Amino acid sequence: MSYRTGSTLQSWTIALLLLLLPAPLLAQTATLSTLSEQLTLAEKDIRAVDRALDARQSESDRRLLLTRTQAARAAAGDVASQLADQLARIDAKLAGLGPADDTAAEAADIRRQRSSLSRQRSAVDSAIKRGNLLAVEAQQLADEIAQSQAEQLSEKLSARSYSPLSPGFWTSIAKAFPRDFRRVAIFAGEGRKQVRDALRMQLPWTALAGLILSVVILIPGQAAARLLGRKLLTEGTPGHRVRRSGNALWRVLVGTIAPLLAGLAFVQGLKWAELIPGGWTTLLETMVAAAAFSGFTSAVMGALLMRSQPSWRIAPISDQAATRLRPFSMLLAALAFIGIMMASFNTSVGASAAATAATQAAFALLHILLIGAVLLILGRLRAARIEEDEDADRAHAGSGLVNLVAWILVGVASLALLLGYFSLSLFLLQMTAWAVVLGSAVYLVMTALDDVTTSLFNRSSAFGTALVRSLGLKGSAVDQFGVLLSGIGRLAIAVIALGMLLSPFGAGNMGTIFGRLGVLTQGFEVGGVAISPGAILRGIIVLFIGLTLVRGFMRWLDGRYLPATDLDGSGRNSVSLVARYVGIAIAIIWGLASLGIGIERIAILLSALSVGIGFGLQAITQNFVSGLILLAERPIKIGDLVRVGNDEGDVKRISVRSTEIELGDHSTLIVPNSELITKSVLNKTMSSPLGRVQIQFSVPIETDIDTVRAILLASYEAESAILTDPAPSIFIDSIVDGRIIVNSFAHVASPRASYGARSNVFMTLLRRFRDEDIEIGTIPQRLELVQPPAPAP
Repeated sequence: MSYRTGSTLQSWTIALLLLLLPAPLLAQTATLSTLSEQLTLAEKDIRAVDRALDARQSESDRRLLLTRTQAARAAAGDVASQLADQLARIDAKLAGLGPADDTAAEAADIRRQRSSLSRQRSAVDSAIKRGNLLAVEAQQLADEIAQSQAEQLSEKLSARSYSPLSPGFWTSIAKAFPRDFRRVAIFAGEGRKQVRDALRMQLPWTALAGLILSVVILIPGQAAARLLGRKLLTEGTPGHRVRRSGNALWRVLVGTIAPLLAGLAFVQGLKWAELIPGGWTTLLETMVAAAAFSGFTSAVMGALLMRSQPSWRIAPISDQAATRLRPFSMLLAALAFIGIMMASFNTSVGASAAATAATQAAFALLHILLIGAVLLILGRLRAARIEEDEDADRAHAGSGLVNLVAWILVGVASLALLLGYFSLSLFLLQMTAWAVVLGSAVYLVMTALDDVTTSLFNRSSAFGTALVRSLGLKGSAVDQFGVLLSGIGRLAIAVIALGMLLSPFGAGNMGTIFGRLGVLTQGFEVGGVAISPGAILRGIIVLFIGLTLVRGFMRWLDGRYLPATDLDGSGRNSVSLVARYVGIAIAIIWGLASLGIGIERIAILLSALSVGIGFGLQAITQNFVSGLILLAERPIKIGDLVRVGNDEGDVKRISVRSTEIELGDHSTLIVPNSELITKSVLNKTMSSPLGRVQIQFSVPIETDIDTVRAILLASYEAESAILTDPAPSIFIDSIVDGRIIVNSFAHVASPRASYGARSNVFMTLLRRFRDEDIEIGTIPQRLELVQPPAPAP
């Protein structure tokens, strides 16, 4: 855990503001003089940082210098971006005036205007070059500061003292003890003297009031704030997940702010009572920051474990684990507070190197004992869980890997401690603890963000229902937007957390990271096209507007215009499908044009892709073209009964790539459109919607054929699905082997009714033939045995 205090809050505030500086899309057009003044201020800051780097700087001072440099660089880049827009407008005006023609007579006002624009262009161009140069210089200074931070950290971590196992370690402490003791006595004497002098003048009412206020804030105030937050969340927040996440974040907020306010009240009371000497100011200010950090550590771990409120727990942690781990989180917070205070105390009193090394060794040992105890408990809990459920070992393989890495870090830190690398040992252990605290906080924030976004943008929520009804969105689109927004937010949180974790290494300094993000917000150029978050946002907005217009047009086309035409359902589908694809293509081209990608660039891109389309996308292109042919020629339509190969079914949907056919078993056959164009397809409803029923049988030759014909006609008439126009027809195909072959035809309204109608006619026909004692059958088969010829004598 990196216990760095002092100006950390200030540097973080300035670093966060860097993202707001480069906002040319939101800024109003400023005059050249105003922008030049901004460049002058940025240049002064850069020169001041450059001069400050000539002297030795502390770690906190370097962080402030880095943040100041990044702010100056962002300001210079923003000015250059605004001036570039002004330069483009001036160039457009000059182009409108045309080139100067000395030979022809030109109006004086035109010449004056051209001359004025030329002077403006020269001034703006010079300012742009100046801003770009300042941005480069600022970035170079930022890189230099980051490199120096990394070098100092490396030097600090590589420093070695006597091993605690060697006599030299204890000897150096013993030799330095008298002087360190005197320094502590002098430091304490300054405090006692200041207190005596202040008490002679007046009673320390403000100090007592500050102490009482700090106790009230820290104990009853913190408890009341937690209860109030839980009550408000329970009564006014919908959704159990949102309430749990809100309660966890509220606990962290209260647990961090309460110690901070209590420390500020106590210290401010001491200051107003004039009880603090000048040498104690830094120590007491550090105490306030240490109280806030230790409160944050305890609150984060408490909100994650929720030992006393398991129903409000977010993380999948058992009650046993929460109960056993909670005391160690409090010990970690206390160790963080004492560690920060001891480091500041050593600096304030000017402790010797031996005392500082001894302090680092002691805190490294305490961290080793604390982290080792936590890892042992986690190992026992994991073993108990595996005994209860054998599959838990595979389900929690990731946690086992994390524990292994933590044990390795503890082992390396222990070895470094024994060898005398106290700074390295303490740094590894503090980073391990800081990673746990930061990871827990990130988990809580990510979970809360996911709960809020997915609950707010949900089709069943009140807000989601309003979006669906007012904008005509699909419920799935609202759900998808919530998930997408959650993913983007969690990615941003992960980037910030990674920067906070890597901030001790210089390259991961938060000022550097936010500075890089500031550069990104200004954009970059690829192939003559400016790419920036603003341009991307503009393109997305234009694309959204275009798709919204297409959606509205399609709603009017499908709901108003096409029903007023004489087109059938299939024709309307064809027109609607083509119009939708054309509209989407126009919206996409419009969105690309808003990014600065003109039609000519799109044409070049398509021509470049044509080779790949010709080879790698042959099948897709063939199906696409075949789909257009189907939509245009309409050899098959939606609702047609077709047979493709051995499969028969109704056409349900025709797209530009494939056609969907619903088979008799309600399954869907997806046929590529090229198959319907290049191969034979039987369309039973293309020319006529009628279906035909064919019944063929045989009767003995002695049967009265008139009776057979009458029974067959009556059977057709008894079936309601059989049409009277065209009327059923009966034929005698042939007479074979003493049987009359009868063939008959009838028609139904649709081919889909043929099978059922044919079955009903057969059942009626069989009953009536049985009543009339008429034998019905097929042509009998005869088997003849042929004698082989006798052999010749």
